[in-house]
Order: sequence, then structure tokens, then C-alpha cells
Amino acid sequence: MPLLRLIFNIAWFLLGGFVMGLAWWLAGLICFISIIGIPFGRACFVIGEMTFWPFGQESINRKSLTGSEDFGTGPLGMIGNIIWFLFFGIWLAIGHITHALACFITIIGIPFGLQHLKLAILSLTPIGQTITAKA
Repeated sequence: MPLLRLIFNIAWFLLGGFVMGLAWWLAGLICFISIIGIPFGRACFVIGEMTFWPFGQESINRKSLTGSEDFGTGPLGMIGNIIWFLFFGIWLAIGHITHALACFITIIGIPFGLQHLKLAILSLTPIGQTITAKA
């Protein structure tokens, strides 16, 4: 399976994952302009890396992973997700959904389209999530 994961990640990167990964990194750079946006920017770079190589990785809510609430999974995290959604989340989600629809045109593109949908959901509310390797 690691070889298949590698092949899928390389194909993903060459056929559109690179573009969306750069979009995440651009959002991160924009967030770094203000001091308040630095935590958002850091998350953008982590999720952008996942966007470059998504096969074999998943996002999990930190509260369900650790069993305790933290800064990003509490009320402040919800406020942060609302702010994120209004400024960046909707646009990244539209980009991922557009790429997903293009991937769904062919049977071979279906796994790539599913990854784009997974990332579109993550792009709507990324605060309080953590990226882990699939078991």
C-alpha cells in the first residue's frame, strides 16, 4: 500500500494538488501580514502541506483526539472558524469543489475528487483540527 499511496500522491501533485497547495500557502502568507492572523497562517501551511500530499493523511478534531478542550476547540475556536470562513474558507472550498468536479469527469479521477471534497470540508472550519497519518 505505501507504493500505491506514493503513486497517488505524485499523480495528485501533478494534476492539481500543487495549485491548491499554493492557494493554501498564499492564504497563510496573507494571514501572516497581521499579528492576529499568525495562528491562522501556521494552520494554512500545515494544511497546505497536506494538500500537496493528501493520500495517507486525515484531519481529526483535536477534542476527540485528546479528549480535552483546548484553545482551538472551544468558543474562541468557533469564533476563529467563523472569521476564517468569511475571509478564506469559502474561497478555498470553492477551489476544492471546482477541482473535485473536474476530477469526477473520469473514473480514474474519482479518488482525487474525493480528496478535494475532504479538503473542501476542512477548508470551511480548520481551527481545532489536527493532521495525522492514517493507520
